[in-house]
Amino acid sequence: MRLAHLLADRIRATGPIPVSEFMAEALGHPEHGYYMGRDPFGMNGDFTTSPEISQIFGELLGLWCALVWQSMGSPGRVVLAEIGPGRGTLMADLLRAASALPPFAQALDVHLIETSPSLRNRQAQALDGKPVTWHQRFDELPDGPLLLLANELFDALPIRQLEKEGGAWRERVVDLDGNGDLVFAAGPVVADPPLAPAVLSAPDGALAEFCPLGRELARSIARRLVNQGGAALIIDYGYGKSAAGDSLQALKAHKHHPEAHKHHPVLSRPGHADITAHVDFQALAEAASGLAAVHGPVPQGRFLARLGLEERARMLMGNATPEQAAHLASGARRLIDPAEMGTLFKVMALASPLLPVPPGLEPAE
Repeated sequence: MRLAHLLADRIRATGPIPVSEFMAEALGHPEHGYYMGRDPFGMNGDFTTSPEISQIFGELLGLWCALVWQSMGSPGRVVLAEIGPGRGTLMADLLRAASALPPFAQALDVHLIETSPSLRNRQAQALDGKPVTWHQRFDELPDGPLLLLANELFDALPIRQLEKEGGAWRERVVDLDGNGDLVFAAGPVVADPPLAPAVLSAPDGALAEFCPLGRELARSIARRLVNQGGAALIIDYGYGKSAAGDSLQALKAHKHHPEAHKHHPVLSRPGHADITAHVDFQALAEAASGLAAVHGPVPQGRFLARLGLEERARMLMGNATPEQAAHLASGARRLIDPAEMGTLFKVMALASPLLPVPPGLEPAE
């Protein structure tokens, strides 16, 4: 509970803090932040990502990168980067698949953008022996044509929340109640909030979210792709179109954080649970458009099916024990089933306008 006490002291000293500041501290505080000292991934962690569910996910992203590299004219060197690489599982699976195409594998200059020391250690283990360079920020990547992956990154970037009251949008803040517990409250009015028209017209009582860091990162990526070439793949859960609503959630041991805080579970024990929010793909597309070409979003299930997920699963199952085959089948189903990750998760690409539509992102027929 150390972080909760630190935040309470800060609020007493300087007043309520925006939701974005609370989320940034809960996840990234240097000493007490959720991501800074633990491995939250996998079955023993608090959530499982697609690469941890099935090796096929990373293999298909390797295929995607190879096809985009070919469409770029097969440059002799390409920067392959992942932002928020988790345990390094996705990159390890991708590089194993890439080795089937030696000219592509030899062209790869691999970089990982990771702020957590404990996760950097896990990534180094997963990629043992492979030449990899780590960075703190996207703008530290070396120059050159780029293939960029961001799987479940944008959902962890701090969001601002606004609450409509009396026809005006107010910043949602974290304050203290009479007992000194963290609670949500309505803060100052925000003039001209950067919300989509459909959200701006929501009735009183509505909540709206936007992610300044996400928009800024999408713009930076788009600018880089226009200037130096390449493509970026963003995979996450969220909305295809901007919508009002409260999607802020705390996850602990694969469930919504169970400790029923009297006001909101997100505020219970900050630093001990993952806090995420749905990604607004329309907002990311708008931030990047006018610079890079935007393709998608399309449902993850459709994207992976177009890249050959079912064929790859059948191929692997042909050489597997019955137990391995059952695991492969259930993993593949989780990735593409509409009731699992197939529809809620979406895939969007930003690309140099000179490139053709990247594979898997062709418009629906």
